[in-house]
This record gives sequence, structure tokens and C-alpha cells, in this order.
Amino acid sequence: MAKSLLCSSTLNPFFSSTISSSTSSKKNQIAYSGNSKNQTSSLLCNRRDLSLGFMSSFLAIGLVGNDRRSRDANAAILEADDDEELMEKVKQDRKKRIERQAVLNSAVKEKGYLQDLVYNLSKVGQAIENNDLPAAGLVLGKGVDTEWVKTANLAFTKLSTSPEENTEVETFNSSLASLITSVNKNDIESSKLAFVSSAGAFEKWTALTGLLGQLKGI
Repeated sequence: MAKSLLCSSTLNPFFSSTISSSTSSKKNQIAYSGNSKNQTSSLLCNRRDLSLGFMSSFLAIGLVGNDRRSRDANAAILEADDDEELMEKVKQDRKKRIERQAVLNSAVKEKGYLQDLVYNLSKVGQAIENNDLPAAGLVLGKGVDTEWVKTANLAFTKLSTSPEENTEVETFNSSLASLITSVNKNDIESSKLAFVSSAGAFEKWTALTGLLGQLKGI
């Protein structure tokens, strides 16, 4: 009986220590396991966030690249349209020049009328420069119905094709009428001004029509 009690008293502390140690070990294992799971979960979250960050960056770069390519493509289309419009305008201008030159080449009689105008205006200019208004009056006649003035207007009518050209014709006729009036009034200063205005309008008209340089004396 004593041996039994001894054994029991001796073994109980051993079992208590063993159980306590085992329980402590299990608790440590559970705690370690919990910590390990938390660390693993944290790593997985970090990896997922990093992956999402990379995906967002790639997506943003892709969108920016697509937008830039879209703008470049639109700019190229607009540039091509501008080039086509420019080429079409060049073609139309060239066509008009060819047509105008064909008209001028065939207008032999009209260019003769204009050559008479140049000749008579030169004589009027020389007379005014010499303060010889009577000589200028003889060339100009009594009005715009003078023959060389009428034939010149026939040429103006046939060869003028733009509003700018018609404007210069109107300026010429108005200045010529003032010149005739000033010469008949023996007003030298007004005659000089009117002559410069009429000659300037005629020169501008020849430049607009392409006749500048084709008539002698201009």
C-alpha cells in the first residue's frame, strides 16, 4: 500500500509536468500556426495589391498609348485632307491660268485696242509733263466717247473676268473722265493727279489679267 502511494505521489508530478509541457507545446504550435497563417495571408494580400498595381499601370499606359495613336491617326487624316485640298486648288489655279492665256492669245484685236490706249496715254502724259494742256486735250477729245477710249473699253469688257479687274476698269474710266474735265478747264494740277490715277488703274488691270509685259510701253 505504501509502495502504491509512493508510486502514485511520484508519478503524478511527472504526468502533470508532461501534460503541462504537452499542453504548452500545443499552444505554441497553435500560436505559431496562427502567426504563420497571418504572415501567409499578409504576403498574399501584398502580392495581390502589387499585381493589381502593375495591371493598373499597364492599363493606364495602354490607354495613353491608344489615345496618342488615335490623335496621330486623326492628325494624319487631316493632313492628308489638307494636302488633297491644296493639290486640288493648285490644279484649279493652273487650269484657270491656261484658260486665261488661251483667251489672251486669241484676243489679237483687243490687244491692238489696248496698245492704242497705251500710245495715246503716253502722248497725254508727255503733254501734261510739258504743261501743254491744249496738246493733251487734242488727244483726249471732248469726252469718253473718243474712239480709242471706246475701243479700249471693248477690250476691257472682253478680257475682264474678276471683280478686282472690273474695279480697276471703273477706276480707270472715272479717272479718265476727271482728266478730260481738268484738261478742258486748263487745271494743270488736277490734270496731273487724274492722269496718275488713270494710268495706275490701267497698269493694275494689266497685272491682274496677265497682260503686263505683253503690251509695248508698259
